[in-house]
Amino acid sequence: MGRYTDSPVIRHQSGRAVYFPEFDRVSVPPLEDYRRAEEFYSVLFHEFVHSTGHNSRLARQGIIESGVSFGDDIYSKEELIAEIGAVMLCGVARIENTTIEKCASYIQSWLRVLREDSKLIVYAAAPAQKAADYIYLSGQ
Repeated sequence: MGRYTDSPVIRHQSGRAVYFPEFDRVSVPPLEDYRRAEEFYSVLFHEFVHSTGHNSRLARQGIIESGVSFGDDIYSKEELIAEIGAVMLCGVARIENTTIEKCASYIQSWLRVLREDSKLIVYAAAPAQKAADYIYLSGQ
């Protein structure tokens, strides 16, 4: 896999995984907190995709806009982008078969929030691919 050359700072802390745009920092539980290493990497990739939305990278609305809150349309779309991008990166890392069911379920949950608008998968796929390429190709 490529190397995310301008990646955010990564902290390993038990609890929930999160990306903090204001600090350009990813916090993920340590590897030993997961049942399988593939789950850790899937979560890390998800947070990395969020980080590509930072102003210094791809400047996505769901990351740079202030006042975005859990469950609103912008937040929900950003979650779709992050999860689809994570699936793409899992594919590159050849771990997609062990994580795909959980990812599909997560994506479906956000589509329900967005009233199951099937066009949103298409909407999210392009920025997800752009984010995955940014991460994967930045070191080449």
